[in-house]
Amino acid sequence: MRLEHDLLGNFEIPSVAYWGVHTARAAQNFPISGVPIGHYRSLIRALAMVKESAAEANFKAGELEEHLRDAIVKACHDVAEGQFDSQFIVDAIQGGAGTSTNMNANEVIANRALEHLGFEKGDYERCHPLNHVNMSQSTNDVYPTALKVALILELRELIRAMEHLRTSFGKKAEEFKDVIKMGRTQLQDAVPMTLGMEFATFARMTMEDEQRLREVIPLLSEINLGGTAIGTQLNAPKGYSAAACEHLSKITGIPFVVAEDMVEATQDAGVFVMVSGVLKRVAVKLSKTSNDLRLLSSGPRAGLGEINLPPRQAGSSIMPGKVNPVIPEVVNQIAFAMIGYDITVTMAAEAGQLQLNAFEPIMCRALMMGITQLRQGCYVLADNCVDGITANAEKLRTDVENSIGLVTALSPTLGYENATLVAQKAQAERKTVRAVVIELGLMSEADFDAAIGDVEKLVRPNG
Repeated sequence: MRLEHDLLGNFEIPSVAYWGVHTARAAQNFPISGVPIGHYRSLIRALAMVKESAAEANFKAGELEEHLRDAIVKACHDVAEGQFDSQFIVDAIQGGAGTSTNMNANEVIANRALEHLGFEKGDYERCHPLNHVNMSQSTNDVYPTALKVALILELRELIRAMEHLRTSFGKKAEEFKDVIKMGRTQLQDAVPMTLGMEFATFARMTMEDEQRLREVIPLLSEINLGGTAIGTQLNAPKGYSAAACEHLSKITGIPFVVAEDMVEATQDAGVFVMVSGVLKRVAVKLSKTSNDLRLLSSGPRAGLGEINLPPRQAGSSIMPGKVNPVIPEVVNQIAFAMIGYDITVTMAAEAGQLQLNAFEPIMCRALMMGITQLRQGCYVLADNCVDGITANAEKLRTDVENSIGLVTALSPTLGYENATLVAQKAQAERKTVRAVVIELGLMSEADFDAAIGDVEKLVRPNG
């Protein structure tokens, strides 16, 4: 063990630990979710890149000695690469506006820097977590900056996953382009379409959400690094903010800019609400698509039965042979969770007071969990479901031929009243539209077949 101290007194720390007294206190204080911040790889990577940028800016400003800069930067590289994720032990849900997360990062980086300098962990006179690693910083500018870096990294991965899902839908749209079926509105027969059109719609919906995510990413590029406690830049040397921002942009490849009004930027969590809202949109539309897949595959004999989802596992412990739509179901549940995360972000952003929002840790956790689950959901839906979908083409065509909805295509010829009569008679007497139209003498067989027989004209009347 080694002995460390803080304003509350001494604390014994395992000698092998890279974290220190401040982290230990937080670990004791917040046994909440059981999920430490080290679980969130992109957040730890982002924290390391922010700390590296701060060290470089402090050195450039003449505040940090070169040998300390070099050791801290090396330590940051080690942390960014994932070598010390297990040392980030504080719970993701924590009081203190993220201070415990910042302290955890400061201590791990300081102790790793000490090793690079040839000293023992805990020898803080040589490299101090606060005096050196946290120089010119506050949790209140480090934490939101790191969160923005992490979110951009995560959103880019989510977009890639959505592109993957869109490709799967697109392939099915091409495969099913000539498979005619009945479209439905309010679950009632509407007018003919193709199954390919249905899957092309799924692809288009996904593409539009990809674009919305791309549009929100630039909003995350404004940072308050250098604003320190409340945005007044107290204890940050002249030129520090610009230098730190420039270095962060260089190592992340993201064009960050210093906020024009640091006081505003330090307290305003609106951008996280915006990101969360777009993620909720993604979730809602993925869930709607999953609902459609479940509905279209319902049966196999007593439901719609228009498509077949690939069987993934036995569906029941009591009903032999039953197979459930488990993949769309899990995507539905991911969406439900994301909607809940969005409420969390909304409430946390609203709860900010005066010059700081103290609830960014729960926003961070909600957004990270939501993005991760949406990303994995897209891959699972594409690979374990969409790619294996098959169509019951004969049933679909038969349903079209027997559907009352065909009368809509005849309405311009027959008139609305006659078309309504045909629909009512066909439904009441369980006859086809064709039979009723001919029986009533409204059209000849040849005229009916000419009007209805061209499937392509039915689904694409204007070419």
